[in-house]
Amino acid sequence: MKGVYILLIFIKKNILAKIGALGNLEFTKGTYAYIGSAQNNLQKRVKRHLRKNKKFHWHVDYLLKNKNTEIKKILTKKSGKKEECRTAQRLSEISEPIIGFGCSDCKCKSHLFKIKDLNAITKMDFSQK
Repeated sequence: MKGVYILLIFIKKNILAKIGALGNLEFTKGTYAYIGSAQNNLQKRVKRHLRKNKKFHWHVDYLLKNKNTEIKKILTKKSGKKEECRTAQRLSEISEPIIGFGCSDCKCKSHLFKIKDLNAITKMDFSQK
């Protein structure tokens, strides 16, 4: 199934993490939403993010390797690739974008957002897991 997903990531304490070519970024304690897409197998992509042992390919891989990060919830939606950037745009209106994170292949500000209102995220048209 093709689709997009949101990883709700909790960062347990303030951290400094090396995020691939972005270099060292500071993340403050709290909940973040990462939006991604899978155009071949959505379930396989989500399972990959949950694995600890993997080759680092995406910015989020570098963030998730930190012992102070944890995926708390996964939201999914059957859709085409364009929905990924539409969702990122909606998230940028209600959350704080981490500029340049996860969006090297599009024109979005970010695909990672520090969440201000978790209820606004869970009300989006996604299935929860």
